[in-house]
Amino acid sequence: MQRVTVTLDDDLMADLDRIIAARGYQNRSEAVRDLARTGLAQAAGEVAGTRSCVATLMYVYDHEARELPKRLTRGFHRHHDLSLATLHVHLDEESCLEVTVLKGHGNEVQSFANGVIAERGVRHGHVVYIPAPEPAAHSHGHGHSHARGRRRRRAA
Repeated sequence: MQRVTVTLDDDLMADLDRIIAARGYQNRSEAVRDLARTGLAQAAGEVAGTRSCVATLMYVYDHEARELPKRLTRGFHRHHDLSLATLHVHLDEESCLEVTVLKGHGNEVQSFANGVIAERGVRHGHVVYIPAPEPAAHSHGHGHSHARGRRRRRAA
């Protein structure tokens, strides 16, 4: 582990101390390490290229906007391989919030997320990237593949 000296202005230090208290960090070093990891993961996802990442795409949209729900649905169908799950919440009579978990190559995830956020009628959008763990060989008592989808056996 390396020791680093950082100079922060009073306002930034006060913000950091509030986060430390609110989240219950043991000390400033733990908080700074955690914030640095988060910032690095976000920056890495934004420029991930072909590296795998996981991301949450959050956006609020006007469900009355002309053809927007259909356009969004078509986009998700075209990129079904990236979307793992979506939560849909009705905020009021006009606005919906969707949170979608995406997984894939960073550039594909970023391009898809940017396209959703840029749709006319999407009011607010934000993406959070996390590097995806590299698949590791493992054994836990039974042989199987972790490939997506399952094949059904035909009855003889």
